[in-house]
Order: sequence, then structure tokens, then C-alpha cells
Amino acid sequence: MILAAVSSAFATEPLKWSKLPPIPDALGVAAPYAGVSGTSLIVAGGANFPGGMPWEGGKKVWHDRVWALDKPDGKWREAGKLPRPLGYGVSVTARGGVVCVGGSDADRHYADTFLLATEPDGFRIKPLAPLPIPLANMAGALVGDNVFVAGGAEVPGEKEATNRAFMLSLEKNEWKEIASLPGKARILATAASDGDRFMVFGGVALVPASDGKVVREYLRDAWAYDRKGWSQLPDMPRTVAAAPSPLPRISGAFQVLGGDDGSRFGFQPVEKHPGFPGVILAFKADKWTELGVVPAPRATVPVTFWNGAATIPSGEVRPGVRSPEVWRLEGAEVVPGNTRSTEGRQRVRVIGR
Repeated sequence: MILAAVSSAFATEPLKWSKLPPIPDALGVAAPYAGVSGTSLIVAGGANFPGGMPWEGGKKVWHDRVWALDKPDGKWREAGKLPRPLGYGVSVTARGGVVCVGGSDADRHYADTFLLATEPDGFRIKPLAPLPIPLANMAGALVGDNVFVAGGAEVPGEKEATNRAFMLSLEKNEWKEIASLPGKARILATAASDGDRFMVFGGVALVPASDGKVVREYLRDAWAYDRKGWSQLPDMPRTVAAAPSPLPRISGAFQVLGGDDGSRFGFQPVEKHPGFPGVILAFKADKWTELGVVPAPRATVPVTFWNGAATIPSGEVRPGVRSPEVWRLEGAEVVPGNTRSTEGRQRVRVIGR
């Protein structure tokens, strides 16, 4: 099935969407790790509600399964298991496999960092240097041989966010704290990379209300980090949190593919929530525009590049509800660089991985 979004001056032709085989979990998962190892698409971990929806008293369950899809028309196979049930971290494709950073389970947040890789004789998990602090629900992307993360929370429960930021040198296997993300501390921001800069968009600040409770404040500010430090980008036209991340770039424009804009936060009755808005925001040359809508809006889900397309595996449809569907957006850009292509043995760096 091929669908097209609205074309504009930001795109040379309509955005083209198609489906891959769904992951082998009928419910789907939110916030898995995803990337490419060798020629295989990898989806690992994440969480859902197998015992009933949260408004029915169901409890969130984290998973440790690692799924692999070896070709677009193939079948998913279980390649292995994570060190523990885990989700809500950052994942990027780098040399040798999928780098997974931080995350959470039902009890705590983690600083663990590790590499997932398929091998001719099986599956491998290689421990990497841990984050200086435990983090989940942060934003992250690959810039050259460095993994950047910013924001997130150190403990569960949406009690307090951080604006601290860190860089992992994959060459040295060493984390370094960089200048904190300007603006409000936040969770669920969206990241991107243009090969030279690490960018962070929107997210959710956790602020005290008059009754003493902590409430969400949806954000629309945008920032970029390079060798000179942080600089502010133009604000997004609307607030966005938990959009598929890192952002793919198509025809020179970064694509914010839906996410949660806060307009339906607290919707009642929750079981009739209409789903997250699917508005596509495109960012190019320091300008924003709307490009139509996503055919199947998702939130709290990674984006990876595989077989010539930005790939969005599973994700959240509305609060508590996931989907096993795996969507592809064709035309995501690549440039010569330092990560492994899935098509032949050419070395490429993926923009907006």
C-alpha cells in the first residue's frame, strides 16, 4: 500500500508511505530500541499492556525480546533477548550494530549503554560505557562517530526532568557531559542530526501546579548543538512531544511526523481517545511549514533508516494503545560518512538517523 501526503515547496514530490510486515507482538510496543545490524532491521524491547488497558487496571509490562527482519518481504524472527526488559531509551545505528542508551523498566531508569549486533552464528550484545546518570525519555541522535543525548528523567513517575546533555565518543567508548540544553528541562523531546549538528525539538516540561502536583507543559522551542555550543532555532509552529525520532530528512527538509501536541492530553473518556494528531511539520533553511498528515500517527517510537526508507516500527497510537504496524517513508537522505549501509557494503552516514 502506497499513500501520499501533501506536496509543497519543501518537497520535490509527495511523501510516499508503505508498510512492512508487522512485528510479531499483536499489541505492538511503545518506545522500543530500533536500528540496523548488517542487513537486518532490529526492533528490541519496549512496553505495552498485555493484561488489559490502564483504565481497566492493566499494568504496563516491559519486554526483552529482540526481533530481526532480514528483508522487506521476509518474516520477523526472534534474534535474542536484551539484558533485561527495557524501553524508553535512545537507539542509533552505528558501525557494528545498534547502540542502545539508557531506558527504563517498571522499577527504575538505567545508565546502561550497549551494542546490539547480528552475527553469522547468532546474536551479540556488547556492553559500552554507561551514561554518567540514569536516563529515560530523553532525545538522542548520531553525529559522526558520536552519540548525543539530552533531557529526559533520572527516575520514573514524571516527577522531575533534566536538561543535562551528554556525548558518547564511539571511537573512545567514553561519555562526556556537554553544556546543558537551554530552555526548560524536558522529557520526550525529538532529536535530529544533519551530520554536523545535534538538534532537539519540543518535548514536555514538568512543572508544579497550584495544588502541588506536577503537570505537563508542552514545548515548541528548538535548539542545535555544534562545536560552538548551543544555538536557538526557530520555534515549531505548534507544540510537539514524543514524535518519531530522530527526524528523517527528505528533499532537504526534516520531517516531524506527528507525535503528541498536547491538544488531547487528559481526553475523557480515555477509552474513546481519537488518537494522536498526525500533522507533518517540515523544517528547512530555518523555516517551518505543514506538509499534510501521517497516514498512521504514532508517538513514543524510534525512527531508523533501512533499505532506502525511514522506518517507524510499532509505537503508540493513543494513550495505552500500541500498534504492531511497521511503516516506511521513502526518500530519506544519506551522505558519505561513517556508518554501515544496508545496501551493499558502501559506508554511509544517515542524516536524521
